Amino acid sequence: MSKGKLYLIPAPLGDNEPAEVIPAPVLALLPTLDCFVVEEVRTARRYLSRAGLKGHIEGLEFHELNEHTAPAEIAPLARLFDNGRNVGLISEAGLPAVADPGAALVALCHREGIEVVPLVGPSSLMLALMASGLNGQSFAFVGYIPAKTEDRRAAIRRLEKRSAAERQTQILIETPYRNDSLFADLLATLGGKTLVTVAANITQPDAFIRTQFVAKWKEHPVTIGKRPCVFLILA
Repeated sequence: MSKGKLYLIPAPLGDNEPAEVIPAPVLALLPTLDCFVVEEVRTARRYLSRAGLKGHIEGLEFHELNEHTAPAEIAPLARLFDNGRNVGLISEAGLPAVADPGAALVALCHREGIEVVPLVGPSSLMLALMASGLNGQSFAFVGYIPAKTEDRRAAIRRLEKRSAAERQTQILIETPYRNDSLFADLLATLGGKTLVTVAANITQPDAFIRTQFVAKWKEHPVTIGKRPCVFLILA
């Protein structure tokens, strides 16, 4: 039985019109698909409607794959590709399978011999690194660090030590409502000569991207608020 392909479909990072940030070939592919695995159906339907599928959404098939999906629910998704059917994977924002539960479907496809096709689109991590002025030759995405203050500050100290030893940029993210508490812990824990980048609401009209030494940040602190944000440090 022939198997279809899994297309990894990028999504806007915010409330952009899709054509502003999604390449035309990706938008042209969307109408050819009738099955999508998504992190949240409501958000995916809205994105696809704005991407040119308005009026055709009811004819599409959606399957949710998110942090609440049990491992046992993932294997049956392989049947979606039967008879050469192509499937699209859409994350809540940005690139699928990067800090995203969709990675489990990509891994399943590799195990099942299903071709995986990554498509070009915006990555908040890479855009933040590009705009930071920090080391783009050696960097590590460490994702989320602990939320409790004591554990988080210990993690920050480890990241600073690693950054200094390897001259490596450390990239981390946080749930938006904890942005300001993370930023406060960065300033309280890192040395004054360590560089910190705050990159919030990337690609949006109110985007804020700034790199400064910790000592300078302490002189002029900012409130980030509940906006998607990427933090980078270089000791």
